[in-house]
Amino acid sequence: MKDIKLAGLSGERKRTVIKIGNARVGDGLTIVGGPCAVESEEQTMQVARAVKAIGVDLLRGGAFKPRTSPYAFQGLGLKGLKILAKARDETGLPIVTEVIDTRDVSWVCEYADVLQIGTRNMQNFSLLKEVGKADKPVLLKRGMYATIEEWLYCAEYILNEGNPNVILCERGIRTHETATRNTLDLSAVPAVKEKTHLPIVVDPSHATGKRSLIEPMSLASVAAGADGLMIDVHCNPEQALCDKEQALVPTDFERIVKKVRSLRKTMEAL
Repeated sequence: MKDIKLAGLSGERKRTVIKIGNARVGDGLTIVGGPCAVESEEQTMQVARAVKAIGVDLLRGGAFKPRTSPYAFQGLGLKGLKILAKARDETGLPIVTEVIDTRDVSWVCEYADVLQIGTRNMQNFSLLKEVGKADKPVLLKRGMYATIEEWLYCAEYILNEGNPNVILCERGIRTHETATRNTLDLSAVPAVKEKTHLPIVVDPSHATGKRSLIEPMSLASVAAGADGLMIDVHCNPEQALCDKEQALVPTDFERIVKKVRSLRKTMEAL
C-alpha cells in the first residue's frame, strides 16, 4: 500500500483530529446518534431533543435513503435537510447526513456539517472527487464487499482533491453468515489504525441489524480502539419507516452511551 500517499500512516504524520462543533473526532470517543431516516419534523425533533439530553456529539439523519427495493422509503430530500437544519438550530448538534449524487453536493453542504458517503457509494469515484472539493468533513462508510485496501484508496480519492477531513466508518461487510444483517469486522479497527492516521468510527446498528446486539458490539468496538460510534435512535421504532429492527429507544441508547464512555475512561486510565 505504498501508494496510499495521503491517508497512509508515516512516522512524521500525527493522527488526524477533526473538529466538528464541540466534537473532536479522533480525540476521545465521539457519539453520533439519531434516526436512520428523517420521516417528519415531529419525529426528528423528538429524537434530536432526546439524544441532545443524553449527551451525543453529533446528530445523524438520512434525508436521502438509497434502498435495496425501489418501493422502500427513499427519504424526504430537501424537506428532510430543512428539518435537520431546524434540529441543529434548536439543539446545537452538528448534522451528519448522506449525499448520494454529485449534483447534490453543493446544496447539501448548505445544510449538513458532515457529508456521509454510504456503503453503496464507497466506490462512486465521481462522488468521492466532488466531496473532496467540499469544505465539509466526510464520513466514508466501508463498502459492503470492500477490502480495507479498497476502502483506504477511496479515502485517498477524497484527500487527493484537497479535503483533509475524512472519517472512516466500519459498518459491517457481507459474508455467508445470515444471523446478522452484516458481519461486523472489528478487526478492521486496529488494522486500519496500523495503516492510516484517519479516525475510524463504528456503526453497530447497520452492522448487526438487531437492537439486542448493539450494546455488546458497541462495547467491543470501543475496546478495539474505535474513535466513535454511530447508532440509530428512534422514539417509536415499531413505526419507523427504515430499519426499525435496529433502532433503539432513547432509554436503551442512554444506557449504552454511559457504558461505552465509562469503558473508554477505564481504558485511558490503564
